[in-house]
Amino acid sequence: MEQTARFQIPLLAPGQVQKELTHNEALERIAMLLCPIVEGPPQAEPPEDPEIGNCYLIEEAALGDWQGEGGSIACFTAGGWRFIAPTEGLSVTDKSSREIFQWRSGGWEAGIARCREVRIDGQNVLRGRQPAIPDPAGGTVVDEQCRAAVAAVLEGLRAHGLIG
Repeated sequence: MEQTARFQIPLLAPGQVQKELTHNEALERIAMLLCPIVEGPPQAEPPEDPEIGNCYLIEEAALGDWQGEGGSIACFTAGGWRFIAPTEGLSVTDKSSREIFQWRSGGWEAGIARCREVRIDGQNVLRGRQPAIPDPAGGTVVDEQCRAAVAAVLEGLRAHGLIG
């Protein structure tokens, strides 16, 4: 059966008998990918009593009905479990935590935002990492409290990766 390269969605063939089966399978897979919402973080075993339409992320060491489907998205349908192998960059939302999981380099990752800059109300508040700033040193008048405060600010900026 012909299918799409990216998500293996079945395609109709000329003169195909029972086209509705292929068409319905394609719709099931499209429904899983249209706005992918999962019930939680990756798990190894299917739930005991899944509801039709609920989707899950599968851990690599999957068990039971999910064995051999590690890393996939599993969705429970009227016809049983359907699986989608993710492609690089695919994003899903975890309904329970509202976190976004992304498929990166062969695994699901959460809590990592990838961007070049952050703007709030059109104001750029965060850009790429800036060069290192040295700790305060020298001077003719040394204010230890001020130096300690500046050093703490610099350490915070370094800890967050904003400066070298």
